[in-house]
Formats: sequence, structure tokens, C-alpha cells
Amino acid sequence: MIDGKSMLELISSRQSDRKYSDKPVEKEKLDRIIEAARISPSACNAQPWKFIVITEPETLADVAEAASAKMLGMNTFLGQAAAMLVVVRERPNFSSYVGGNIKKKDYSLIDIGIAAENICLQAKAEGIGSCIVGWFNEKTLIKLLGIPKSKRVELIITLGYSLSVQREKKRKPPEETVSFNKY
Repeated sequence: MIDGKSMLELISSRQSDRKYSDKPVEKEKLDRIIEAARISPSACNAQPWKFIVITEPETLADVAEAASAKMLGMNTFLGQAAAMLVVVRERPNFSSYVGGNIKKKDYSLIDIGIAAENICLQAKAEGIGSCIVGWFNEKTLIKLLGIPKSKRVELIITLGYSLSVQREKKRKPPEETVSFNKY
């Protein structure tokens, strides 16, 4: 079991990597990353997700193209990734759906966020870089990957051996983001 100090170091060292080597991600590492996603907690155990693992070079290139906005300089790095996970939102189970309607919260999006971070932390533990991407042409991805039109593509997560320099985290100070017992 990992101790608290080591866990915080892992979390602190995780960053969005946007430069990758051409080395493929080993299947056993990819399997553990996928398992970290699959076992993620979710409201009422709804598990409102499907993870599409992309490893074929042609499909990787097509997904990278669907996500890049060259004129804006956005997501041009995706073509370097050795693998990608496309996260599709599925229907939540009945209790999660009803609870979400009562509370006016879409728990499935929260659940997907939790799974995405599990993916990124497991990737970091495996020595694999990652980046969560939310900008892409959803209609193109739906057609390209054979996703039913009734589904939503929420995220693409790139995976690969990072060539990015470890950056210092720039975060607001605790006194701006944390309080105890009241706002």
C-alpha cells in the first residue's frame, strides 16, 4: 500500500503532458490504467461510462485530427500519443438518474471526472504521461468510432512516454481556496 506522503508526491508530480516519445505503451501498463478507470467510484455505482482504447496508428491519427484546431494552435500534440482513451458517457442507473434530477446535478459528469483522474494517476504511477482533452469534433468522433448517436463523447485522454519537462505547479495559495468549518 502506498503511504500518504508518497501519494501526495505522485499527485503533485502529475501534469498534463503534451510531448511524447514514439515508444508504445506496454499492454500490461495499459491494462492497469484501464482497470483504474473501470473500478472508479460512481454515484449509486452507476458506472456511466464506456472507455474506447485507441492504439491502432491510423485510428490514433484520425482521432488526433478530429481533436486538433490547427488555426487556434490547440491539441496539435495529440498525434504524438501512443494511445488514447475516449470516454463516452452512458446512461446512469435509475437511482443515480433520479437523485441527479432531484438535486439538479449531473452525477455522471462528476463520475467521469473521477475516472479520468484515476486514469491519469495510474498512468503517472506507470511512468506514462497523460493529458485530458475536452476540445474535439464530437460528431466526427461518433462517426469514426462507431459510437451510437444517442451517446456523448466527454473526453479524450492521451497516453504516452512523456518528453515534457516537469513544470512547477502554479496554484492559488491555500488561504484563497481552503477554509475550515465555514466559507
